[in-house]
Amino acid sequence: MTQSYFFNKKNRLTGWINAIRLLAACFLTVTVFSFNTCKYSFKDTSPIPAEIKTFRVNQLGNQARYVNTQLGPQLTEALKNKIRGNTRLRQVNEDSAHYDISGYVSDYSVSTSGISGTTASSNRLSVTFHLVFKNNLDLSKNFEADISTNYDFAASQNLPQAESTLTPDIIKNTVDGIFNKIFSNW
Repeated sequence: MTQSYFFNKKNRLTGWINAIRLLAACFLTVTVFSFNTCKYSFKDTSPIPAEIKTFRVNQLGNQARYVNTQLGPQLTEALKNKIRGNTRLRQVNEDSAHYDISGYVSDYSVSTSGISGTTASSNRLSVTFHLVFKNNLDLSKNFEADISTNYDFAASQNLPQAESTLTPDIIKNTVDGIFNKIFSNW
């Protein structure tokens, strides 16, 4: 009986030691992973100075050789919506706006991007937007920049056919490029 008593006591002690080891390992794991977190955010990546409160987006134009008449107005509205939805800035339509944004499509052209045998297999639509940014509170922050994107489409499509499917991507990518240039310094 004495041997059985010690055997059970030894098993209980081993069980407690194993439980303590397991709890220590869990605590260590939780602690390590709590301090090794990565956080990414794309909203107001580059903090907007506190004194900046308003913005104005002027009607964005189209000065390319080929004019997509829908592009300017759609870019204007999409950019206003993006800024309103992703910053704390308030939209105004006055010359006194802290951020004054304007620009135009400077290039809208098609070139052959792929050849199969002796015929074109794909075309590329190149779109360049010339951005003019004015910070009316700090003139040293004013700049002009070009944002360029390319879109491939089948050579069997003509440009109006391709535009019907590409225009939403052109609007989104151009607006994202403008927004990032202004607010994220990308």
